[in-house]
Amino acid sequence: MKLQRITAVARKEFIHVFRDIRSLIMGIAIPMMLLFLFGYALTLDVDNVPLVVWDQSATPASRDLVSRFSGSRYFSLKGYAGDYREIERAIDRRDALMALVIPRGFAGDLQAGRQARVQAIVDGSDSNTATTALGYAEFIVGTYSRSLIITQIRRSADQPLRPPLAPEPRVWFNADLVSRNAIVPGLIAVIMMVIAALLTSLTVAREWETGTMEQLISTPLTGAELIIGKLVPYFCIGLFDLVVALLAGRFIFQVPMRGDRPLLLATSILFLLVALALGVFISIVGKSQFAASQFAMVATLLPAFLLSGFVFPIANMPIPLQAITHAIPARYFVTILRGIYLKGIGIRVLAGDILFLAVFGTLIFALAVRKFRKKMG
Repeated sequence: MKLQRITAVARKEFIHVFRDIRSLIMGIAIPMMLLFLFGYALTLDVDNVPLVVWDQSATPASRDLVSRFSGSRYFSLKGYAGDYREIERAIDRRDALMALVIPRGFAGDLQAGRQARVQAIVDGSDSNTATTALGYAEFIVGTYSRSLIITQIRRSADQPLRPPLAPEPRVWFNADLVSRNAIVPGLIAVIMMVIAALLTSLTVAREWETGTMEQLISTPLTGAELIIGKLVPYFCIGLFDLVVALLAGRFIFQVPMRGDRPLLLATSILFLLVALALGVFISIVGKSQFAASQFAMVATLLPAFLLSGFVFPIANMPIPLQAITHAIPARYFVTILRGIYLKGIGIRVLAGDILFLAVFGTLIFALAVRKFRKKMG
C-alpha cells in the first residue's frame, strides 16, 4: 500500500465532490437541516395540553380544582364548555386535547364526605400524548384529593398531621426531564450514520456506471488503496458535520456535557469510520447508484432510527428485535453519546461499546476490500 496512490485517488475524489454541487448539499446542508429540524421539532415532552372545562358545579371547590389544572405547566386552559356537544366540537377542531367535566353535585359530595367524581375526556387519536395527559390529570386530581383528606383530618384531630411516608424523588443525569437532552445526542448518531453511509454508497457505484472503473482497474492501484482514497474526502465532510453537530448540541440546544471531550471526539471519529466503511461496502455490492442509495437508506436510516434506542426503548421491543439491535452500530454509539453527554462516564464503562464499533468497522472494511477484489479479478 503506497501513500502516493491513495493521495492521487483522494485528490480525484475531492475534485469530483467540489464540482458536483449535489454532493456538497447532501454532505453539508442536509445534515445541518436534519439536525435543527429534528432537534427542535422532535420532542417527547408533553406540556401545555389544551384543556376545556365544563363546570356544572360552579362552586369554590370546583373552581379550586380547575385552578390546579390551569396553574400547572402541563395544561393550558382554553375555555369553558356548556355541554358535551361543545366539548366534542373543541376536540374535533383540535382546540382542546382534553376536557374536564365537573358534575353538579361535586361540592355537596365533598362536604358530605362522599366520593366525588370528575370526568376527563381525552382525544385518543394520539395514544402516547393521551396517555401522558391522563397521567398528568390523575396526578393533579390525586394531589387535590390528598390535600382535602389532610385538611379534614387536621380539623378533626386539631393537631398537625404528617404523612407516614414522604417520598423524595431524585432524577439523575437529566434532572429537568427535558427530552431534548436525550434526543440531540442520539440524533447526532442517526445523522452521521445516514449521511456518511449515503455519501459513500455512491462512490464505487458511480465508477461502474460511468465506465471509469475499467481505467482504475488497469492502474497499479490495489483495492485497499482505491477504497481508502475514495473515503478521504467524505471523511473530511463527515468530520466537519460532526464538529458542527457537537457545537450545536452544546451551544444551541444547551445539552449538558459532563464527560470527557477527547473521548467523545475519538469515539465519534470511530463511528464515522464505521459508517463510511458500511457505505462503501454497499457501493461495491450494488453496481448502480440508484440501487446503492436505496439500499443504503434501508440499511442505515431505518435501523438507526428505529432499532438504536434513539426514540424507542430497546427493552420494550420484542425479544427477536432486541437480538437484532445488537448488530446495529448506531445502538452502541447512541449509548456512548448519552453516557458521555449526560452521565459523564468514561472508557472503562464504554469499553464494550467502543470495542464492538472497532471490530464491526474492521470487519466491514475487510469485506469491502475482499468483495472489490473479486469484482476486479
